[in-house]
Amino acid sequence: MSKLPPALQKPSLPVIGSPLFIISNPQLVIEQCKAGIVGSMPALNARPAEQLDDWLAEITETLAAWDKAHPESPSAPFAINQIVHKSNDRLEHDMQICAKYKVPIVITSLGAREDVNQAVHSWGGIVLHDIINNKFAHKAIEKGADGLIAVAAGAGGHAGVKSPFALIQEIRQWFDGPLALSGSIASGGAILAAQAMGADFAYIGSAFIATHEARAIDAYKQAIVEGNSDDIVYSNLFTGVHGNYLAQSIRAAGLDPDNLPESDPSKMNFGGDAKKAWKDIWGCGQGIGSITEVTSTAELVARLRREYQQARERLALG
Repeated sequence: MSKLPPALQKPSLPVIGSPLFIISNPQLVIEQCKAGIVGSMPALNARPAEQLDDWLAEITETLAAWDKAHPESPSAPFAINQIVHKSNDRLEHDMQICAKYKVPIVITSLGAREDVNQAVHSWGGIVLHDIINNKFAHKAIEKGADGLIAVAAGAGGHAGVKSPFALIQEIRQWFDGPLALSGSIASGGAILAAQAMGADFAYIGSAFIATHEARAIDAYKQAIVEGNSDDIVYSNLFTGVHGNYLAQSIRAAGLDPDNLPESDPSKMNFGGDAKKAWKDIWGCGQGIGSITEVTSTAELVARLRREYQQARERLALG
């Protein structure tokens, strides 16, 4: 395991809840952190942009009150995801709000930016950058990111095609800093497997869509409960970047999930129209076969914690 900065030593379960576009909100983040895992959300989920200030005030104040009342089980830190692609015209504004609240962890996506990393470091925060291959991992660290999120095959939303075994072993040949693994992780056993491969954290998203706190419609949550890996479609049609989506939502939009056209990557858009494009197309990873009910975030993390301990005990007995 790598040496972790203080912020990443606080989670009591080695899990980072991934930022879910549209779906993550302060309630989900707060419950994740209270349960002992890193909670996160995209800055772009706050609309209008001014709402981000209110949301970060709510998160920081609520978690501070929790920590005061529960010194025996303090909250884990939270993270804000920033899309640093040039199409995000809110980045400067959102970074100023993050600086105001000294956000402890910033997750950057779609491009490594030295200026963004330096800004986060100026207020004492750390940067985790998500990547889909070893080449992008090198670029991220060269530009000052503190850690990496390896987005392997099967992850929900924007995802790569690399096997997690290949991706983690290549990164660990040269990088000994904080490393999270994303891709089909929805059980405690999978969390332990991620660590066994060399990751410090499991990066879990789709499982949290099927929680009471998540800002997803009931049909979306139920589709996750009823679905499995056969229901996941990999396409770049919706944002210009390849990602995994629920076939049911693609059919509902009048498209054939088995015959989707390719999109022009140069037309990537993560500004105001992106929310509309994603609203009815449901991002989801391949690990949902282990999700059997819609439950609270606290109950989901408790299940993951039990399974994680059981998996460790099985290995010790073996």
